[in-house]
Amino acid sequence: MNPDDDRPPTPHLHEVVIPKEKAVFWMDGRGRWQNRHGRFEHKRIIDHFNRSIRRDEDGYFVTQVRGEVREKVYFPYEDTPLFIVRVSPEVPLRLDLNTGETIPLDPAALFVESDQLYHKSGDARIKFTDRALLAISPYLEERADGLSICIDDHTWPIPDRCPAP
Repeated sequence: MNPDDDRPPTPHLHEVVIPKEKAVFWMDGRGRWQNRHGRFEHKRIIDHFNRSIRRDEDGYFVTQVRGEVREKVYFPYEDTPLFIVRVSPEVPLRLDLNTGETIPLDPAALFVESDQLYHKSGDARIKFTDRALLAISPYLEERADGLSICIDDHTWPIPDRCPAP
């Protein structure tokens, strides 16, 4: 993948769309890129793939430009392709995503599903990585009625299902 792939399609580029069934790479349930040879190892390539994740009405994809061709590759993923990779202890807490985007923590958007912590943003499910869970764990509290997040003097229950839109 090339760094130029974030460019919008231009009239002189021919776009080739590769459906996820024909993609030669995928993302596992822990946010790791893989191909038939195993997990991607090079941080620069991993970071580039993550920063290239986009979404349209047909799903999540990455793009690359090769000469006069722009490839748009829809890729398979387990659960979600969006991950919280870092929690910044600012006020409010900031969540750094694998895509390079940073969003504020919305305690009401947290939910647990299958023993995993998620944050809902619009209609996207964003999963906490193990490292991000460690960073947010000082704010989490197990109570008789379930898991809660406590920030300053405020406490929000974390539901065991995705909040309604």
